[in-house]
Amino acid sequence: MLVVVSDTHSHTGHALTGRTREAVENADLVVHAGDFVSPDVLDAFYEVAPELRAVHGNADAPAVIERLPTARVVDYEGVRIAVTHRRSGGATGLRMFGREKGADLVVSGHTHRPTVVETDDVTLLNPGSHAQPRGNRPGHAELEPTDGGLSGRIVQPDGTLIEEFSVPAGGRDAQD
Repeated sequence: MLVVVSDTHSHTGHALTGRTREAVENADLVVHAGDFVSPDVLDAFYEVAPELRAVHGNADAPAVIERLPTARVVDYEGVRIAVTHRRSGGATGLRMFGREKGADLVVSGHTHRPTVVETDDVTLLNPGSHAQPRGNRPGHAELEPTDGGLSGRIVQPDGTLIEEFSVPAGGRDAQD
């Protein structure tokens, strides 16, 4: 299972609780879309996640920024994932970023709002924030391999389902 988190905004630890912590500990791969804030938090994620791929966010300390890229591409079970914290231009900017990277899925953070947008060619995913939802529902995403891509859901730390979605390998155009 692939687990996606973002916007931890902690100074002392990973702030993982409930279903989110369980998912991260049992994942094949964890993707974090930035805003750990401190190096201690980044290190806490490396300790609990079996495998972590992350980018830095705008609120991260210089010591975190030095260790992580602004953007990266991750391949998981035949699905190409472009990861960034934020992009100017909103959904259009994220979609263009995904096209530039040849991605099937674009993961971003920053808004703290759990969101999935399925465009013609790429799925945009913001898992929200598991620890600092700022008026939104707290969340993380869990994605499981299927025959043609990934089946996903955004889930709250208490286990409440927020939304289900799918990510076809080869992009949304592959479904046509």
